[in-house]
Amino acid sequence: MKSIFIKNFAATALLLAFSFLLLAVSFIGIGRTYLIEDYRQGMMETTAEVAHTASAIARGNSLSDWTMSMVISSIAGSTGNHIFITDEEGVIITCSDKRPYCEHIGRHVPEKVLEKLELSNYDQLTTLEGIYPEKRYVTGRQITAETDGELLGFCFVSAKISDMLGAWTTYLSWAIVAFAVISLLAMLLVMVYTKRMARPLDEIAAASRKFARGDFSVRVKQTADTTDEMGALIDSFNKMADSLEQAENRRSEFIANISHELRTPMTTIAGFADGILDGTIPPEDERKYLVSIRDETRRLSRLVRDMLDVSRARAKAADSSRRSVFDLTELILQTMLSFESRATKKNLDVDPQLPDSHIMVYADRDAITQVIYNLLDNAIKFASPGSCLIVRLYKDMGKAYVSIKDYGETIPADDLPYIFDRFHKSDRSRSLDKEGVGLGLYLVKTIINAHDEDIAVRSEDGMTEFVFTLTLAENSKQGRDKT
Repeated sequence: MKSIFIKNFAATALLLAFSFLLLAVSFIGIGRTYLIEDYRQGMMETTAEVAHTASAIARGNSLSDWTMSMVISSIAGSTGNHIFITDEEGVIITCSDKRPYCEHIGRHVPEKVLEKLELSNYDQLTTLEGIYPEKRYVTGRQITAETDGELLGFCFVSAKISDMLGAWTTYLSWAIVAFAVISLLAMLLVMVYTKRMARPLDEIAAASRKFARGDFSVRVKQTADTTDEMGALIDSFNKMADSLEQAENRRSEFIANISHELRTPMTTIAGFADGILDGTIPPEDERKYLVSIRDETRRLSRLVRDMLDVSRARAKAADSSRRSVFDLTELILQTMLSFESRATKKNLDVDPQLPDSHIMVYADRDAITQVIYNLLDNAIKFASPGSCLIVRLYKDMGKAYVSIKDYGETIPADDLPYIFDRFHKSDRSRSLDKEGVGLGLYLVKTIINAHDEDIAVRSEDGMTEFVFTLTLAENSKQGRDKT
């Protein structure tokens, strides 16, 4: 299976190679054209210089004089071109060749070339109809007298194509070397960069395989830049790993707790039943142990019922179709009435600090009733006899706040962070009953969190207060639509 590193490297390398190839072709084509054009421009300037020199020499000497031959031979040697001069009829009379006898002397330039020269300068790739054995770039110009402009003859400058491209060949060789070096360096940089980019993905894949085996402790090392996409991916992956590890820890804790809660009453029931059946327990004591079996059976029933209540409450609270607009003030008063006898029996002073106006919220009425009921039940249970119980409702920052405060024993500070955890019980448990299994406050938090709201607790100096929030109907789009 191809890795993402190989795929990215191959894709980037192909794109880079194509870009360099396109650039090289363009660069080579433009460079070749430029060099040829520059060489031809130099040939035309040489032609003009030869024509001007020949015109000056012609004032005192003939164009076929050795002086003229020496001059054009010198110019040809410095430029690398071949030069010859014709008379006005187009017959070659002077050549830059330094041999005793020049094969070009006496040759006749084609008539059509002379006709073009009478109109303008000549610039063609040609053999001049056999004067040269191979095609050359040839430039020509008229030679006229400086005094009256009389036509004295013609001068021609030519160059082999190989000579013109000699500099281009050297230039091309260096260009190829430069492109090869740049391409190699670019490939190395691409390989290092793609390898660096793929490393976090390899780590994520390795971590995922460990997750599949149940090891949630591994984390991916964060990159230097946490603001780019890879940094955000690593951060999200590590947060997911944290959540999975916490969920696994909670699951393990749940299994351990539920196993303990189930094992104790079942062991008791089985032991007492075996004692009655095998005669270990005397007949006169059987009733006492049967009562214990009944109590443990009921405790098992409460445990199962509470667990089912939590599951149903979580499912119902998450169902937005069950939510509606209702008066939270009225709901609190109705729920408090159900605790009137218990509060009176414990001699509690109940202080409802509720606003005169209605406070309308958008939530699941039955679920919020369960929350208020559980918190009031918890507060009355642990409030000191003759103390005060305060229930307060107020609005702030678009939220409704419900506070239930009682005065009694302080919850230890070490237990506060875990007070809402499932099956958590401390020396002073805030569960629904003293024989409960620690699901009451967990149920409360589950319902509140399902509404995307918050609940908090503080306990100090003998005072314990639970506060939770609900969204006001006026600040909820669904609530406004239903109002």
